Amino acid sequence: MHDWGDALVTVLAALAAMAVMAALGLWAAGATALPDGAFPRVVAAVVVIAAGGDVDVSGAAGGLAGTDAELTLMPLSVTLTGALVAGSLFLRPLRHRAVASTGELLARVARTAVLWLAALAALTALARHTFSIAPPGSPVDIIGGLLDATPTVGFRANVGLTLLFGLIWLLGVLAMALLVSRKAPLPARLLRYQEPVRPAAFAMLLLLLAYVAAGLVAGLIVAATRGHAAETFAVILLGLPNVVWLALGLGIGASWEGRVEGPFGLPMPHVLDQALRGSRDTTLDVTALAQHDGRAWWLIPVAAVLLLAAAVAMAVRSPAGTRLWQYALHLGVAFALTMLVVTPVTRVVARLGLSILGIVEVDDLGGQVALRPHVWTAVGLALLWGLVAGGLGGLLAARVRRPGKVPAPPDAPSRP
Repeated sequence: MHDWGDALVTVLAALAAMAVMAALGLWAAGATALPDGAFPRVVAAVVVIAAGGDVDVSGAAGGLAGTDAELTLMPLSVTLTGALVAGSLFLRPLRHRAVASTGELLARVARTAVLWLAALAALTALARHTFSIAPPGSPVDIIGGLLDATPTVGFRANVGLTLLFGLIWLLGVLAMALLVSRKAPLPARLLRYQEPVRPAAFAMLLLLLAYVAAGLVAGLIVAATRGHAAETFAVILLGLPNVVWLALGLGIGASWEGRVEGPFGLPMPHVLDQALRGSRDTTLDVTALAQHDGRAWWLIPVAAVLLLAAAVAMAVRSPAGTRLWQYALHLGVAFALTMLVVTPVTRVVARLGLSILGIVEVDDLGGQVALRPHVWTAVGLALLWGLVAGGLGGLLAARVRRPGKVPAPPDAPSRP
């Protein structure tokens, strides 16, 4: 029964942390002004999406008008918060153990997964709503009332896909928690794999969190010195990892395709809005970003320095006797796998369109934001960067005493 209590605490604490982060971010973005009491339901929908779930967005405008709505994104600030809370609380009861059986670990995972799915199912019941998107008394609202074409938008969580993807998300989070922790117990048959895997996994977590920390500092400075504090905090609380992990990809030479069109948009840094704004898809890379802000070139040395620091951390945590080529291979593979996971979740597709009689487009209520990564290019570049940084990190860490390496005792003084 105590084990079920641990699982319940893990699930409830993770979801509560995600809900608070989502609510604060949506409040900063102005979502409390949504009509018909939609705010708590929008918070539930954001938590569902952040946990890997699926929410369908649809629109309607009566028989004389049509709407087109789509939303695909993951609010990674909310996702990261839930992952850190869930992973740390899942490992907490195991922190004083050296070895755990496969059956025990699977049982703990199963209990957590059952309660997680039950909680997600409850959230899907709340994550549904329909409301008008035309401001009261506006021309669109007046004309829509006359033509029975008042535009509305609605969202509804897809229960089946939410439970499936939510389960995959949780299993991935718990697996990563076991991978990055030095003290988490593993089954005896897996102990031999922890030495090459855990230091590299920890280095990648360190790299991603370092980018988030740097982005948080930069965001707070921007909020304090340049105005638009609410918009900046909306980016921080909802999509900070979306921005900074995009910066990581750009720093190693990866690229995205996208556009921002119309007044409808998502919270994002102004320079990104400038680089992507237009009626056609634009290739977003460091060169394109630097055309609007020359400081974008700093993304390259920042990526090099932080990746090298992660490589040194990996080498220091690796066992004595690890060869230089092993450092390079471990970090190269780890960084490539990290970008294979991180790059796709930076994808954004948000579209809202309204037309009267299928002919007249209402521009004031339409627009789109799209950002699609070139995933395999990013993965290939990450492999190359990781190989080089891993080798250099091994060289730099050669003089740092590794855990478990006992220094030679000093020579004993000779007796007269």
